[in-house]
Amino acid sequence: MSEPLEGIGVLRLALEAGEVSALELVEAARAREDAVGTRVQALLHPRWEAARNEAVASDQRRAAGGVRSALDGIPIVLKDNIVQREEPATCASKILEGYRSPFSATAVERLTDAGAIVVSRANMDEFAMGSSTENSVRGPSRNPWDLERAPGGSSGGSAAAVASGIVPAAFGSDTGGSIRQPAAFCGVVGMKPTYGRVSRWGLVAFASSLDQIGPFARTAADCATLLDVVSGHDPRDSTSLPEPALHTSAALDGDVSGLVIGIPKQTLALEGLAPGVRDRVGEAVAELERAGAKTREISLPNMQYGIAAYYLICTAEASSNLARFDGVRYGLRVEGPEGGITPMYEYTRSAGFGDEVKRRILLGTYALSAGYYDAYYRKAQQVRTLLRQDFAAAFEACDVIATPTTPEAAFRIGEKTADPLAMYLADVFTVSANLAGLPGVSVPCGFDAGLPVGLQILGPSLEDARVMKVADAYQRRTDYHEQRPGL
Repeated sequence: MSEPLEGIGVLRLALEAGEVSALELVEAARAREDAVGTRVQALLHPRWEAARNEAVASDQRRAAGGVRSALDGIPIVLKDNIVQREEPATCASKILEGYRSPFSATAVERLTDAGAIVVSRANMDEFAMGSSTENSVRGPSRNPWDLERAPGGSSGGSAAAVASGIVPAAFGSDTGGSIRQPAAFCGVVGMKPTYGRVSRWGLVAFASSLDQIGPFARTAADCATLLDVVSGHDPRDSTSLPEPALHTSAALDGDVSGLVIGIPKQTLALEGLAPGVRDRVGEAVAELERAGAKTREISLPNMQYGIAAYYLICTAEASSNLARFDGVRYGLRVEGPEGGITPMYEYTRSAGFGDEVKRRILLGTYALSAGYYDAYYRKAQQVRTLLRQDFAAAFEACDVIATPTTPEAAFRIGEKTADPLAMYLADVFTVSANLAGLPGVSVPCGFDAGLPVGLQILGPSLEDARVMKVADAYQRRTDYHEQRPGL
């Protein structure tokens, strides 16, 4: 069986030393996918031949002294809702089968300009709607630590591809925790930037005021390298912050002395929090205290309303965003037997969308309908404002906030599919950061019954480097990120 690929930092040094070529890295990724891919089911639409050609070009640049960046020659995968020119972009949905994008997302342009090599797209919950990567037209991805368990969602394919060693890095999207939650389940690092730090141009929209592109890798340092490349203002995205590209890597010095970590009293007292998760997170915070950080109890009094507010806002935005998939312009078209445009809309959407997508469209349309807008959608937005105020007050007393990433370790595939509310509660610790637009990272902090547990670090808006600094400092003192699943 082929060996898993190491992290970006290790591979970059090997490339610089001439110990390996970019072409050999692509071939190694292909060999690893051949060895474990049918069991993990992380990838969709591989592009191995194109990746080989790009690797050859990277090796030629290196030989000529023209290396573009630390990512030059590094293989990565993209979640199937981040478009790349002339490549499939199906969002793991039947309604977009056969669609190829005529352009690349800004994040993808910046990655390929830096020399990174996209080897495949990654499986996901259809249109990023889910917490388990079970809602895919291609079937579920599986957790490399236990193939009977979910890798998390909706970016589960990206997280599983990194955890299983197919690639050293991947990109996903985070609307309510869809990077951080699968990172926790799969024992890798996943980072959600401040809203607007990374352009959403070319990200197929789920909930436009919540969506954010972010990286997966084995270490916080590798995530910082990826984030620095894709961040920065983009005039094509009206929500892009007028800020320069980040230089997060420069902040990773391992020093957290004097830094104050806020511990929300509402999180560790949450009903349903697994004891093993609570213990591992407590041990992680204690490790940061030994490194010189201080802790302080804080309160986020409106956090309990986050899930309800999130699922009203995200479904309302989804019902608007997904109206474009109508069988007219692209993707699937199913004509009704009676003819006419309205039956075509109905038959196309009925055949093309999966159950979870239909459920969320119906919920969102209901919340926005006349007579219910004020009672539901407006109230959810008011809660969103209260959450932002809670975080602003909390960050006056602390520098970062630490919580579990998820209330439990990875659950079994099929365990929660019959109970959508139980599935939605898997995001209880992550949705608030999206509602408030804050940066957050999940870092491996141990195991519960052999399954990875994630520590979530949240920071104030624009303090992406601060949360990565804390995650990196923790990883310098622990080795959980070095442990591998026994595939």
